[in-house]
Amino acid sequence: MKTPSQDIVLAPVLTEASMAGIEHKKYTFKVAKTATKVDIARAVEDLFGVKVAKVNTITVRGRWRRQGMHGGYTPAGKKAIVTLKPDSKGIDFFESMV
Repeated sequence: MKTPSQDIVLAPVLTEASMAGIEHKKYTFKVAKTATKVDIARAVEDLFGVKVAKVNTITVRGRWRRQGMHGGYTPAGKKAIVTLKPDSKGIDFFESMV
């Protein structure tokens, strides 16, 4: 059974652009489409034991893709860029990637 925190924060986003934000304490996550900024901030604080300064969200629409003669859209989703307070510790999962 999942807790509300695990239902909100779905997965980390591991790209070059998202990894470049780690030095400024900005971490990117894939989140539930119905999650609000307040929900995301509470979930990250509960899961990782850090202090959140602000949350920016991005709604990502599905992209048109073709497979041979058939076409369709990839799933839509939502991303959140979480900025931590300067006195907060970093998130260990991302710190081990750098």
